[in-house]
Amino acid sequence: MTADDPGAPQQGQPAGSREDDPASGGDADPQRTEPERADPERADPEPVGERPDPAPAGERAGPARAASQDPVQANSFAEDVGEAEIVEDDTDPSALRIEELILGSARQYTPFQAARAAGVSMELASRFWRAMGFADVGQARALTEADVLALRRLSGLVEAGLLSEPMAVQVARSTGQTTARLADWQIDSFLMGLTEPPEPGMTRNEVTFPLVQLLLPELEEFLVYVWRRQLAAATGRVVQVKDDDEMVNRRQAIGFADLVGFTRLTRRLEDEELGELVEAFETTAADLVAAHGGRLIKALGDEILYVAEDAGTAAEIGVRLIETMANDETMPELRVGIAFGTMTTRMGDVFGNTVNLASRLTSIAPKDTVLVDGAFRAELTASGAAPESEKESEDLSGFRFALQPLYQRPVRGLGVVEPWLLRRRTPPGP
Repeated sequence: MTADDPGAPQQGQPAGSREDDPASGGDADPQRTEPERADPERADPEPVGERPDPAPAGERAGPARAASQDPVQANSFAEDVGEAEIVEDDTDPSALRIEELILGSARQYTPFQAARAAGVSMELASRFWRAMGFADVGQARALTEADVLALRRLSGLVEAGLLSEPMAVQVARSTGQTTARLADWQIDSFLMGLTEPPEPGMTRNEVTFPLVQLLLPELEEFLVYVWRRQLAAATGRVVQVKDDDEMVNRRQAIGFADLVGFTRLTRRLEDEELGELVEAFETTAADLVAAHGGRLIKALGDEILYVAEDAGTAAEIGVRLIETMANDETMPELRVGIAFGTMTTRMGDVFGNTVNLASRLTSIAPKDTVLVDGAFRAELTASGAAPESEKESEDLSGFRFALQPLYQRPVRGLGVVEPWLLRRRTPPGP
């Protein structure tokens, strides 16, 4: 999404399923004359998924789009191509008013009409909308001009050869999942608090509309700024790798940090208290990871997952997490597991045996400690951050960390592992 986009559809406003596209009319040409349509000897319609109009994305489906912009013509067009009966909208008018403000245009298309106006098949439109996380709405007139534009852009990237169709679906899915969580957080933690009626008798809707009107352009600009910054950072990481294989299967440090006894806390604390504890943990952990050069992959309530390009950075983050949480009386104890090795990245997440090993190390770590694997130890000692041997090193003052071997133990699914206890040797810097 760019700053000048009209917007993306709200959750609950997607294209309909493929069953909504009648086999006899799904790709019929709206410019055919009545006699041609009625002729039983005419050729079979083109199969769903093939586009009869080869024009560029910005010029496709002119007649269909023009017909669907006028409500009367849209109904006529729907009947011509065999679309199911259009469902009348019974959404609350105040909610529609706010929706129109956010999306930049009013509801005017059914899913079928939106697909035709964009010049894509219903099958592809449905795949895009579901990937973005929107539920089917049958033949309700629930989509806007912005939805048509989004379909055109995605399909245009495919037609231009910039993205394959599966990649375009992945783009839709990753964007939908990320922004859905962002939108929920903003409503739950931000807008809900600000839209409390300031005066008795005022409804939430009366307060929400002017507030959204003021905040929307600022939040949109800020979202684009942060996205560009993150895109620049991610691109920088990619162009610095040595080969294509390393770009997909990269050797990095992966760390898990897990609150001890969180299940017991859920039974003891009220929901609001538990929510505040989780938010405090995630906020503190995310800030520490970012400040010291790591990257937060995900937060799962009582657990976070982060990566770092080198072992020294990952070790510093792990130890600081323990130190910081130990100084907060409201926080339970923490345990951290870190491993080093190859992992696969997909849609912002990481996978592989190295990730599994870090998770297992976390599960066996004593509270308020950091456990690492042998590969991580080798990387840390090779960088000069820890000694090869505590006993054989005469001067230990130049090392940041100390490593203590623990007993080997079997780890489910990964065989026998020799964990190392990581601790700080020198006081942390500012």
